This record gives sequence, C-alpha cells and structure tokens, in this order.
Amino acid sequence: MENFVFQNPTKIIFGKGTESAVGKELKAHTNKVLLHYGGGSIKKTGLYDRICASLKEAGVAWTELPGVQPNPRLSLVRKGIEICRQEQIDFILAVGGGSVIDSAKAIALGVVDDGDVWDFYMKKRTPTKALPVGVVLTIPAAGSEASNSSVVTSEDGWYKRYVDAEVLRPKFSILNPELTLTLTVEQTMIGIADMTAHIIERYFTQVPNVELTDRLIEGTFKTLIRNAHILYKEPHNYAARSEIMWSGTVAHNDWLSTGRIGDWGSHMIEHELSGIYDIPHGAGLAIIIPAWMQYVYKANVAKFAQFGNRIFDVEANFGSPEETALEAIRRLKSFYQSIGLPVSLSTVNIPGDRLAEMAAKCVENGPVGNFLKLYKEDVQKILQLAL
Repeated sequence: MENFVFQNPTKIIFGKGTESAVGKELKAHTNKVLLHYGGGSIKKTGLYDRICASLKEAGVAWTELPGVQPNPRLSLVRKGIEICRQEQIDFILAVGGGSVIDSAKAIALGVVDDGDVWDFYMKKRTPTKALPVGVVLTIPAAGSEASNSSVVTSEDGWYKRYVDAEVLRPKFSILNPELTLTLTVEQTMIGIADMTAHIIERYFTQVPNVELTDRLIEGTFKTLIRNAHILYKEPHNYAARSEIMWSGTVAHNDWLSTGRIGDWGSHMIEHELSGIYDIPHGAGLAIIIPAWMQYVYKANVAKFAQFGNRIFDVEANFGSPEETALEAIRRLKSFYQSIGLPVSLSTVNIPGDRLAEMAAKCVENGPVGNFLKLYKEDVQKILQLAL
C-alpha cells in the first residue's frame, strides 16, 4: 500500500426533499450566487422553482447562466467568468449532473485568476484557488459532486481535458434520489457506466497489499450491477436509485483511491472520443474499457482473474488464470450490453478513419495510464479493438 493523505471536505446532504435546504446552505457562505444549469429539464420538473423559492426564503440573490451541454464547452465557461466578475458573484451553485458541475468548477477557477483558465486544463499552470461551489445533483454519474476534478472541452481543436485540484471540491452537495426519477433508462445506464469506469480505473493497480480498498471497490461494483438490473426493469424504484446515487459519489470521492495508484488510461482515450464525436462520456467508456482490458490484461493476469472471481463470480476452477481473466472481460461486456449500452464504436456509427488522430492527441503530453504505460501505437490498437 502506498502512503496517502485523505481529506474530503464536501458536505453531503442526502435524501428526499433535501433540495429545500439549498438556500440555508448557501446563506452560510454568500448573499449572491451564479445559478448554473443545463437545458430546460429543471424547469419542466419543478426543481427550478423549488430552488428559487429556497434562495428567496434565505435572502440569497442570484444571477443565472443556463445552457451547459454534455461535454461542457469552454466558451460557456468564459461567459460565466465574465458574468461573475461583472456581477461580483462569489459563489457558484451547480444544479445538474457532471457536465454542469464541471463547468461550474471551471468558472470558479477562472474568476479568481488573471490568466486563461484553459491553461489549467492544458497543465501549463496549477490552480491554487477558486470560488466555492455548491451542488444540487440531478444526474448521478460523474461523481463530480464530491471530487477534485473538472473536465471541459475546448471548441478550438475539440480538445477535452481535465484538471485536478483540491480547491475544486464542492462545499456541499445535495443528493435527492427523487430528482433522478425523471431520467430515462438510457440516461441512467450511461451514468452507471461512468461509475463503473471510475471503479475500474482504481481497481486495476500494480500496487500490492491493497486488500481493504479492493474489497470496498468490489462491493461498490456489485451494488451497481445489482441495482442497474433493477432499474433497467423498474426505473422508478426509489431504493435502487438511492443505492446508485450514493455509489456514484463513493466511486469518485477518492475514498476508494487510498493507498493505490489508479490507471486512468481509458479515461484519457475516451476523452478524445467524446471530444471529437460528442458521444456521452459513460457510453464511450463502456466501449473503451473492455478494449483496454483486452489489450493490457497480461500485465497482471492475477488481478484480472481476481476481478472475475470476486465481481462476476467466475468460478476459481473455471480454467487457468488467463482463461478466468478473459472470461471476466466477456462478462463485463455482457453486463454493459444487458443494460442497453454500446460496446463497440460501430454500434454508435463511429468510423475508424480518425483513430490515428485520436491516438496522437491522447499522448501529446506523454504516455497515458499506470497499469501499463500506453503510447500512441498502443492507444491506436485499443481504439482498433473497440471498432
């Protein structure tokens, strides 16, 4: 096990009706916020009205910035930075899923900095301060409600890049599973794929003696599998949605990272995919991860065999460790397919004519991944396997 420091200051407020507390939570930090959200869904469901009523009751003023798209755009981030400076806003409230939260975090970075916020995403500079952010989560998937990460896409070259900084962890996040009942089955399953990816990226480590977090990861993964199948058939099952919502936060709040060195190569590859083709991030990960597994499993066959034994109940006597590892990959793909997710690029009509371009962009700053270092030719082969 590696040395580690774990500190997650995000206050989680979980359960039915908890969005009514948003005004009170904000009042402890500010008198004026930027209310940041996506399209019109929060207005159709009545959530927007409930949020506004809570803000009014608490005496918190607000300015709005709607329009966040999936794979949030840098241009809107820059607009948000300008609004916050003009209106002297000192807190940002993100109401939505990972894209809204990531956009809010990017705005929070840019407002307090004199340079170009994109520099942080291109690793030219390291952020040390940001405006505080609060969250009302409506789409459990990205885990950004308690993470230190933000992912944004620049329209100039369609680069999708991330930044990690402790200053980006939200001050509070409100998680009401009732707010997810309006999601389609497809949206729900894409979100679950994102959660499984966060778990897989942490699970496949070359660090030995990480038994506790291995077991925590395995338990979270099995919880996701069980409740994904329930929601696929019963999308209004509140108990299952509660399990999924909390699992998504746990999957990416770094509790499961303690003492480990995760991989993250699949995420870097998928960023090129969704950066160019605008595919939902979770759907892209359901395609890339099995291909990545197929390419790298020989780097630690025993870890993949353990994955099969403990998560997919592949019998210990199924065959050799390598046969068990390969069966585990097959069962992961089967799970994704069973909940309606794509597992190949051809399924979502993405051709193979830009694989070299994506591979080159992926490794512009050096190889990706830690389980096995991946260079341009490796990334291109994984994308080829994903076809």
